[in-house]
Amino acid sequence: MSTAADRHRSGLWVAAASFVLWGLMPLYWHLLKAVPSLQIVAHRIVWSALMVVAWLLWTQGRGWLRVALARPRAAWMLALSGVLIGVNWGLYIWAVNAGHVVETSLGYFINPLLNVVIGVLFLRERLNPLQWLSVAIAATGVVWLTFNYGSFPWIALSLALSFGLYGLLRKLVAIDAVAGLGVESVYLFLPALALLFWGETHGSGGFLPLNGVAGWGIGIGVLLVVSGALTALPLIGFAYAVRRVPLSVVGLMQYIAPTLQFLLGVLVFHEAFDRDRAIGFGFIWVALAIYASDGLWRSRRQAALAVT
Repeated sequence: MSTAADRHRSGLWVAAASFVLWGLMPLYWHLLKAVPSLQIVAHRIVWSALMVVAWLLWTQGRGWLRVALARPRAAWMLALSGVLIGVNWGLYIWAVNAGHVVETSLGYFINPLLNVVIGVLFLRERLNPLQWLSVAIAATGVVWLTFNYGSFPWIALSLALSFGLYGLLRKLVAIDAVAGLGVESVYLFLPALALLFWGETHGSGGFLPLNGVAGWGIGIGVLLVVSGALTALPLIGFAYAVRRVPLSVVGLMQYIAPTLQFLLGVLVFHEAFDRDRAIGFGFIWVALAIYASDGLWRSRRQAALAVT
């Protein structure tokens, strides 16, 4: 029989694996560079939908969808969150294959701090002075990058905003992560399938060898199918981990993914990272360090108070 320590240890390993997988995803999308980004997103939605729904049928039975949609406001909020995550996936894949891996990492570095602002604006949450300081420093970094990046960092800000609003909707609907992804997948499945069908029959697809065209080949086809698993598995792993590891620890571990993305952009894809960009990123990293340290200190203080 597993102990609490065993569950904590397994949760840490699964969380680390999920964040590492998310961080290394640019390498995978780069292998699919020959495929149009919209086609990749459609394949990702279709195959992940099939896998997630199969998982839910196996673990929760045929009534999982009815139970999920029985929650107040779940139907329309999950439809909207599905659109947001679809936009986020599409922009991310396009940006990676267009040579903007460093900027995508910036978006996911900004996201936790943007979540703080969203909490203040929409959930009436209050910030302590250190949290306000971290937000102000991050905003300074964004302003610096806006005027010194060479172009407005719209990719980073769009990724952060779409994922931040997605997180807000998922918090408001209060549904299990995997079940929520399943409902979103059901909403997105038919439009994605229709897009793939249109592409295959009008010459912009290459998954099937039609009309005498060889298509993208078996290797690309397998990679597209596996992209569904790479979408579903980290989220399932994340849902597994948060039940076994304190959220404060998971919150710190989430920076593994954008850090790996950043390193891939600079060291593997050789994207530009000059002094001006380093200064802007420096502001963001200092803000994250302050925010994470404050969160860790408060978590330990609450734990100590609970013990006493």
